[in-house]
Amino acid sequence: MIFDDLAAFRAVLPQGRPLVGLDLGTATIGVALSDRLWSVATPLETIKRKKFGLDATKLEAILTAREVGGIVLGLPRNMDGSEGPRAQSTRAFARNFAARCPLPIGFWDERLSTVAAERALLEADTSRAKRADVIDHVAAGYILQGVLDRFGHMIGEDADE
Repeated sequence: MIFDDLAAFRAVLPQGRPLVGLDLGTATIGVALSDRLWSVATPLETIKRKKFGLDATKLEAILTAREVGGIVLGLPRNMDGSEGPRAQSTRAFARNFAARCPLPIGFWDERLSTVAAERALLEADTSRAKRADVIDHVAAGYILQGVLDRFGHMIGEDADE
């Protein structure tokens, strides 16, 4: 199941299971994990991409080991909100992965997540070499935290109704 609508995505997620956030790049996949209460995202690791099958197997191992309940995939929209080749590639990855994995997949607009991650690492005085090693999973953390924060606002909106 793939969702563009975050409320519909949230509605099918099992409670008490963490979410994983993915920052899908051409050479790497950044992976972040939430807590079971969906309040905090933590950068986990960066997977060096090889072939889809190998990448998917590695992701499935993480999802199983961490008892993940859903996947948040950063969708790289253009600054004007349109979708270019990178977004289409991300959607294709989601379709292919959904054919292998039954977990729900939701998209999150990832514009500027890598910029925010880079800024945070610079503020932490992280060396250039270390930034290169961690930027992708830190960006995945920003993507996932955005969704978690939005979920928190949705709960407040539900209470207002």
